[in-house]
Amino acid sequence: MPNPGRPAQTLEGLWQGTLDVGGTTLRLVLNISTAPDGRLIGHLDSLDQGAMNLPIDRITFDGKRVRLEMKGLNAAYEGRLSEDGSDISGQWTQGGISLPLTFRRTDEAPTLRRPQEPKKPYPYSEEEVIYENRRAGVKLAGTLTLPRSPGPFPAVLLITGSGPQDRNETVAGHRPFLVLADYLTRRGIAVLRVDDRGVGGSTGSVTDATSQDFAEDVLAGVAYLKRRPEIDPEQIGLIGHSEGGLIAPLAAIRSSDIAFIILMSAPGLPGEDILLLQAAAIAKASGASDDVIAINRAIQKRIFDMVKRSEADRLTEERLREDVMAFIAQLPEEQKNIARRFTATLNRQIKMVLTPWFRFFLTYDPRPTLKKVTCPVLVISGERDLQVPPRENLPAIVEALEGGGNSDYQVVKLPGLNHLLQRCQTGLPAEYAKIEETINPVVLEIIADWILRHARRQ
Repeated sequence: MPNPGRPAQTLEGLWQGTLDVGGTTLRLVLNISTAPDGRLIGHLDSLDQGAMNLPIDRITFDGKRVRLEMKGLNAAYEGRLSEDGSDISGQWTQGGISLPLTFRRTDEAPTLRRPQEPKKPYPYSEEEVIYENRRAGVKLAGTLTLPRSPGPFPAVLLITGSGPQDRNETVAGHRPFLVLADYLTRRGIAVLRVDDRGVGGSTGSVTDATSQDFAEDVLAGVAYLKRRPEIDPEQIGLIGHSEGGLIAPLAAIRSSDIAFIILMSAPGLPGEDILLLQAAAIAKASGASDDVIAINRAIQKRIFDMVKRSEADRLTEERLREDVMAFIAQLPEEQKNIARRFTATLNRQIKMVLTPWFRFFLTYDPRPTLKKVTCPVLVISGERDLQVPPRENLPAIVEALEGGGNSDYQVVKLPGLNHLLQRCQTGLPAEYAKIEETINPVVLEIIADWILRHARRQ
């Protein structure tokens, strides 16, 4: 309800609306205030996507008409404030698509339920730590959790997935690594979780680094754990999720100090294959036609081929954009109309594919590395994982491990779980934030039991 104490013709405060995107509803919350210089400022929360504090670059308001501009989202909103100041009716435009959206005043924004997240005080010790990857000149900040029972303890270092991630691997309003660390520490396993380069308390840059560089960061973390008297130096392992499951083997083959690795939703195929499979799986699950999927694949392949053919310093955003637009222009008219749907996000995609991280990921094949892994391996995947589909990736991982002579591995594919290993309906990323479960309890139990069994064997 509107607050009667607030002047009607102002935008300050909280506003909530629901955007219907092809049958998927997204709850949006606007938080608008006035800066000291009199400008209206604010941010947007997309609750069901778990995307919070999205900056609004510009807010204009003439007493009736409202316009919000969000360059990072390639989006804008134009609306009209009602006479009583209780709602704004207008259109949300993003990527060339315009949808109706009404925001209504609210005194309290809804919150996302995350029942698995632990509440303090914890029944274990928690310590903020900083250590250094001296070779890269990078300082890494993290949290070390230690059981309160007598040690020394087996320990794991958690490795996040792609993109700039904090130590909790915060995604879609979930904090999977917080939940995982809490469960494992309660089971008697020490856990180190760390901010990625350039995130939180860590220095350096994510986009300028590659998976190989992140493997060096992991080894610095293993060395740090070895120096801790509470940790059993013979029982230090790695748990990598998504790209972290690609990084863990890279680290494991470089150090005999790593006793085991656990790969969660990990790739077993080259990056290009992963990206093409991912795009097709998500599009199909979203109801896209075969024609749309085929055109999207053709555009992706065009971009990937240019990145692979060109030297890093010679391929520019402008050249890549021009090539893709020329490719679309020569398509038959029906296909051209389909392809235009993807041009709205083209600029964001181009910026990403030109980074050192993407260039490495695109062509890196994890199988030769997996063949060199000699320590025990646990592989866990969700049957409904659309980002790293298990049907193609799990056999590749198994073939590589067996090809290298490693027989001490276990593969677990769990029905009904998605890429985050949540119980889900569709597996679509848009569903992640709507699910209250952060990690399926069966996954947590499997991981802890497996670690403790291997720790007792040593």
